[in-house]
Amino acid sequence: MKTIDAINAMSVEDFVAAFGDVAEHSPWMAHKAAEARPFASREAMVAAFEAALRRSDEASQLALIRAHPDLATRAKLTQDSSREQAGAGLDSLTPEEFSRFTDCNKAHWEKYGFPFIFAVKGATKHDILAAFTARNGNTPAEERAVTLDQVCRIFRFRIEDRVAP
Repeated sequence: MKTIDAINAMSVEDFVAAFGDVAEHSPWMAHKAAEARPFASREAMVAAFEAALRRSDEASQLALIRAHPDLATRAKLTQDSSREQAGAGLDSLTPEEFSRFTDCNKAHWEKYGFPFIFAVKGATKHDILAAFTARNGNTPAEERAVTLDQVCRIFRFRIEDRVAP
């Protein structure tokens, strides 16, 4: 784990190399978050990533959302996504469960135009399927807002895994 002092001492390039994958396939988020350094704490670093996302224009936010994989996909995942999805049991679905996730992912894409995002750390496959159902009634604006909140939770989990308290 890195300390805040060590993170604050990094060049922008080193910071992006170390934290560019906190936002799925979107290292530009780390560039934006780096502008808020020096961070007073790990919590301040989390807040900087969230603020950078919230200040971004809608097109950039949507690009970041669309960079996330579908849950329970068999596509190539980042190391973080693989670990997180495995922790929720998404790597050991029955064929029926896999089919249900595939159908839910497809329906979400068709309705909202982006993947269903759920910060899976600490959740089970049953929690995730329940969230699919609960969020299916959201308007596009509501779902986008919930999705951005979930992305911010992912930032938190990934930074907490890498940065000392």
